[in-house]
Amino acid sequence: MAEYKTLKGFEIQVLESDPANPIVGQVFYNSTTQILKGVIAGGPTVGTWASGGNINTARKNFASAGTQTAALASGGDTHPASPRDNNATEKYNGSAWTEVNNLNTARGFVAGCGTQTAALAFAGGPGAKTVTEEFDGTNWSEQNDLNTGRNSAGGLGIQTSALCISGDTGPALIASVENYDGTSWTEVNDVNTARAYAAGAGITSSGIFVAGSTTNRTEVEFWDGTSWTESTEVNTGRYGAGAVGVDNTSVLAYGGIGLPGATYVGVTEFWNGSSWTEVNDMATARGQLGSSGTSSVALASSGYTNGSTASVATEEFTAADTVTKTFDVS
Repeated sequence: MAEYKTLKGFEIQVLESDPANPIVGQVFYNSTTQILKGVIAGGPTVGTWASGGNINTARKNFASAGTQTAALASGGDTHPASPRDNNATEKYNGSAWTEVNNLNTARGFVAGCGTQTAALAFAGGPGAKTVTEEFDGTNWSEQNDLNTGRNSAGGLGIQTSALCISGDTGPALIASVENYDGTSWTEVNDVNTARAYAAGAGITSSGIFVAGSTTNRTEVEFWDGTSWTESTEVNTGRYGAGAVGVDNTSVLAYGGIGLPGATYVGVTEFWNGSSWTEVNDMATARGQLGSSGTSSVALASSGYTNGSTASVATEEFTAADTVTKTFDVS
């Protein structure tokens, strides 16, 4: 049998740990795990989180929109600061947050979606509001109300084609889902499992609804433009997580609050269309945070940390192009 060195012209590297920056085609032996490994392109998003610029108004349960380098944060709950229900809006340019014109209606537990220059903010509390507002990059304007007011709903889509998903009316969870066409809201098919503080991502023809409360749920549901279908559950049950994805075939879910004990987590999971894989955690564990971007270039902003402290932290996730795969040498 020919030796590897004879075939390739060099010996297999012996390393104590997997390389931090692997190269596609690289083969190495991990002497700690005693496993022969190789590097191939693709696979789970194995990127890392890095610190971004701090937000000016720390908050939780606020409306998020935009991308990693052009994000929007609006409204939210600034507890323990008073008044708790906030209308502050900030833009992120990839390095710093800048205050811009406020929402017309101050509220926490508000949902949002869209882009930095064409955003939508809807629902919220106190009082399970029906209020809907559109942002044009400069000003917020009130639009037609939701049919069913709610708090802590999920949101996905763009300004002219959005979903408001589930949530609660204060005392009770609701499964109700409404579609916004840029003018008015229409009731569509309910989710299978009613929950609040669940994360929505994707578009109105290919959406996803992830985890949620009142317990640390693991349920995941897909939206195909007509109905909801239960799918593979996340590995870590939680509520108040963030989720981003251009559709429901590639999604990043991160942060949240686990039970019992209301422990905030930085757990990050990637959905590749068939399974959830845990990847690198956020540096600051938190829940009820803002989420913007895509599964490969994401933003996590503000939210609450352990001790119920509002965080000003912003973190940026950047995916790697490669992933190490273990070779079977048995």
